[in-house]
Amino acid sequence: MEEQLDDHRTWTVGVISDTHGVLRNEAVDALRGVDLIVHAGDVGEPEVLEQLRAVAPVMAVRGNNDHGAWATVLPRTLMVLLGGALIYVIHNRAELDLPVEEEGIAVVISGHSHQPSMERAGEVVYLNPGSAGPRRFSLPVGVARLAIRGGTTEVELVDLA
Repeated sequence: MEEQLDDHRTWTVGVISDTHGVLRNEAVDALRGVDLIVHAGDVGEPEVLEQLRAVAPVMAVRGNNDHGAWATVLPRTLMVLLGGALIYVIHNRAELDLPVEEEGIAVVISGHSHQPSMERAGEVVYLNPGSAGPRRFSLPVGVARLAIRGGTTEVELVDLA
């Protein structure tokens, strides 16, 4: 699925993943004021998306733990042109099967590992906001904020501890 939400202003995108049916108040607070929320899968319950839509418009992909009729409408991947930057969303980065740089993708957003990370490889930013749901082992709980303007990106990982 591809969407185009491109204009010349700065976009602030809230990035969340692996809520597993739990939407923490701290996550909602960290996402307030964004223009768009991207959920990178393992939503857990449709109510999570409804609660996020009260904050900002939501785009979401299906994770490996998203099951049921509500989840079948979520795409496995999503591509969106936003603020001059092409963003690709997939739940599990290990399943990424396209030539990212050749496609001109600026940001790959994923979840699944519950480990927050941001790395640059060439011109591509790989962003995993970590898990915003139930704590898993000793991994941090967090979300991310992504600012995009004129094809340039800035990432902030937000620890919810």
